[in-house]
Amino acid sequence: MTFDLDLTQEDEAFRAEVRGWLAEHLAGEFADVVGTGGPGREHEAIDRRREWERRLGAGGWIGLGWPVSEGGRALSLIRQVIFHEECARAGAPGRLGHMSEQLVGPTLLAFGTPDQRRRFLPGIVSGEVLWCQGYSEPGAGSDLAGVRARAVRRGDQYEITGQKVWTSLAHIADWCFAVVRTDPESTRHSGLSYLLVPMDQPGVKVRPITQLTGTAEFNEVFFDGAVTGVENLVGAEGDGWRVAMATLGFERGVATLGQQIGFERELDAVVEAARANGALSDPILRARVADAWIGLQVMRFTALRTLTSAGDGISGPEASISKLQWSNWHRDLGELAVDVAGQSALVAEGGPYELTDAQRLFLYTRADTIYGGTNEVQRNIIAERVLGLPR
Repeated sequence: MTFDLDLTQEDEAFRAEVRGWLAEHLAGEFADVVGTGGPGREHEAIDRRREWERRLGAGGWIGLGWPVSEGGRALSLIRQVIFHEECARAGAPGRLGHMSEQLVGPTLLAFGTPDQRRRFLPGIVSGEVLWCQGYSEPGAGSDLAGVRARAVRRGDQYEITGQKVWTSLAHIADWCFAVVRTDPESTRHSGLSYLLVPMDQPGVKVRPITQLTGTAEFNEVFFDGAVTGVENLVGAEGDGWRVAMATLGFERGVATLGQQIGFERELDAVVEAARANGALSDPILRARVADAWIGLQVMRFTALRTLTSAGDGISGPEASISKLQWSNWHRDLGELAVDVAGQSALVAEGGPYELTDAQRLFLYTRADTIYGGTNEVQRNIIAERVLGLPR
């Protein structure tokens, strides 16, 4: 499968439709949330951004590529890309429903039972229900096979005990899709199961983790006898590794193209700052700016190639290449931003801990090479599963 970058008249008409809808709503009722949210700023305007999710749902802008029978619009890949790019260009607020629409939704489409799809997909498509991801643990970060959280079946329920960490937006999520160990005698990849767990129950405790940026979008989640029905098992018991890997493949979806438009805006701000303070006259900084622009173009074409090579919609191990590209590029952009700012980047903009955009970019992007699979893990995946090298 190839990706045609030449848009048809119908594609251009769709772009105009998206722009028109966004202009109408972002200039009106939701003008106050333009530019809010996103990595490092997820604490901003939570209630209003939940309203934005519901507005997207009412407008039919969630689940664009999903089958019509499941509440989607069955739009082509290029039109999904167009939507995410236009959202980024318009400064639409950072999505609270990313994990709902881009991760658990496609997983249920691929592995869920008809009853699970009927129960859970409408809440995602409407923007009413938010999800978080229960993968990483204190002793199993990027090494997901080391999961120790356990679920014991008792009648028609699973009882879950254990801890998850770095759980984005768990403090506002309604449900969690979690990988747990259902076979106590199992090790590594075997004996894991993929459960859908309600967050609003006595056996779930969420504790925010304060980051270098001073914000707390990541959390620790403690399960102490939390329960979920056996009907909320996705796939077969013990087959959680396969389902979890598919979810990670979906994570490298079309939204990454919209993410790159956000990167482009950040790069433009760095260039403008360099022009304003004269830093662009430094040949070394100027070369770094040029490298950043080139890297962004390479990243876009790599992402397009990766997406279109996934005929079943699940990106393979090649997606690790994209993860390495964008995480390293974004981290380097943060370093470039503070180097352009010069000595002023060493001083907070205000008290007690008010950061500039450059400072926030620099601090938050240190995490880019860790979450979603560390650089080391991504390189191992590429070496073993793409290049065929020995473990």
